[in-house]
Amino acid sequence: MAEQQIADAAVGVGEPEKGSNEWGQVLAALVVVGGLAALLLSGTFQQESSDPQPADCHASDDARPSKPVSGVQLCTALNRADLPTLLGTPTEYAMNASGNESVGNWADGTKTVTPEAEVQLDTYTVNISTSDDDIPVAEMAGFLGSSAQRRTIGGHPAVLYSDRTVALKFNLGGGKVETGPGGIARSLLVAKDTKDGGGFYEVALWRQDDVPPDDLALFRVAEAVLPTVPGWTAG
Repeated sequence: MAEQQIADAAVGVGEPEKGSNEWGQVLAALVVVGGLAALLLSGTFQQESSDPQPADCHASDDARPSKPVSGVQLCTALNRADLPTLLGTPTEYAMNASGNESVGNWADGTKTVTPEAEVQLDTYTVNISTSDDDIPVAEMAGFLGSSAQRRTIGGHPAVLYSDRTVALKFNLGGGKVETGPGGIARSLLVAKDTKDGGGFYEVALWRQDDVPPDDLALFRVAEAVLPTVPGWTAG
């Protein structure tokens, strides 16, 4: 659940193999954000490096409709023309853009549907998701460690905190996957309403080069994107 505290992953990455089993580049990052795991495949909807056109939003084949907002709607809100400028990288463009709904099956038989979207640029990857969890964001701050900081976004209570990505490496010759520690992700949990009555949006940002991301860029993205998400209430 989103209220569970998640420990940082610290699995070592082995040395690359030579010859036909040479390891490919790191193709994915698994980011644990507020208890929600998002598998971010950098090969999906990849633009050719010589193509200057930004990627359009696509839905995964198993995307399910979600109310009141879908993953594709989140992607449309996030994949805006000025996103590179908001991130401080105005000469870049979206290489990947996707939206979907992930389904969680719990021990008591209930299911939860989490709409989410991701846009990847050369420097940054941005992820946005929503949750109907009934725990207030202010209360969730206690589960996110001593470094969590209370903030306000558009009049909505918010919490800023850090997590660590987990790098995945694929052996192109044998199909084996190894994991290792990735870079730092900075995330904002933003209450769905100004009274913090339960439910939240989450905006997460990390860099491809594992340099800590710019918090100001994260705030600019959240403040510009969230008011355009269906269901957002003005503060």
